Amino acid sequence: MISFLGSLPLGTLNVAAMQIGIQESIRDALYFSFGSLLVEMVYVRISLVGIDWIRRQHRLMKVMEWITLGIVLALAAGSFLAAMKDGGDTKNVLLQNNMHRFLLGMFMCAINPVQIPFWFGWSAVLFTKGVLEPVKSQYNSYIIGIGLGTLAGNCVFIFGGQWLVQRISNSEAYLNWVIGGIFLLTAIIQLIKILQHKDAVEKLHHIQDKDIPPPAK
Repeated sequence: MISFLGSLPLGTLNVAAMQIGIQESIRDALYFSFGSLLVEMVYVRISLVGIDWIRRQHRLMKVMEWITLGIVLALAAGSFLAAMKDGGDTKNVLLQNNMHRFLLGMFMCAINPVQIPFWFGWSAVLFTKGVLEPVKSQYNSYIIGIGLGTLAGNCVFIFGGQWLVQRISNSEAYLNWVIGGIFLLTAIIQLIKILQHKDAVEKLHHIQDKDIPPPAK
């Protein structure tokens, strides 16, 4: 439930999955989602056994945040260009590649550090409350639940996007404008957080001191 609800706010990965589902196929969008949730599950597993190491990787997380910002801006630009060309059904320029969508999902999730403090915070709270115990069987169930929750959240966007396309005339053009706007807004918010030192690195410090979970992925 935590993973599902955390996946519902608009973000880079779920909106990208929706765009792939609209412009390519449901299968490719699901491949993308499986790739992203696999990396997320790996990140959670590492965080459960290597919290101290993660806390020390401030510089790496900063670099990852700037790379993610660049990719989100490129996705926004690609969506706007796709909306302006050929009636709006042109594919986003970043999706015009032969990379398997499973690998693309893995790559985009791997460079997105936001989920690290999210799960670090929630895991700390669950440990504190006694809901989660340092037992291998509980770790495995916890991680499987996270993967299923993320997949369910992405499916809301994937199938919701398909539903809109089938019911709105010239919907791909509109959706490209909307998706581009979402990516642009996401990039602006992320840039502000980085400049104001309210990014993932600072969240990790905050969680480390107070064990408070951030509100969303």
